[in-house]
Amino acid sequence: MINHKNTSNTEGDLVLVYCEDQPALYARIENIESDIKKGWYRVTFLLLSIPKQTVTWILRAPYINGEPFTMGGTAMRLEKVERSLPVDDFSDTDETEKEEVPHKKANVIPFRKKQGSSDKNI
Repeated sequence: MINHKNTSNTEGDLVLVYCEDQPALYARIENIESDIKKGWYRVTFLLLSIPKQTVTWILRAPYINGEPFTMGGTAMRLEKVERSLPVDDFSDTDETEKEEVPHKKANVIPFRKKQGSSDKNI
């Protein structure tokens, strides 16, 4: 994983891409590598759209970190999406504060192969 000192958004981060000051789509930063031009970076995004797409944009560090920029005359901006705390981070909660939640019995449906089918058809 490449982490440049002058970028706060790094590989694996989720960003919201704004187009003309409107939220357009979410993307995950897949890769950040130096471009041939000094001070510019090749940033590969996985666009979380349907269908998903992978694109590479050449950006300066301030643009990666949320400063507005234009692409083909269109105003763009990246906004980092902060991650929620994982459930494990709440493990310090006092046991007396935990609320008992009744569990429902799950309906388990077993997987059965059809008679005469082979493993390659699964």
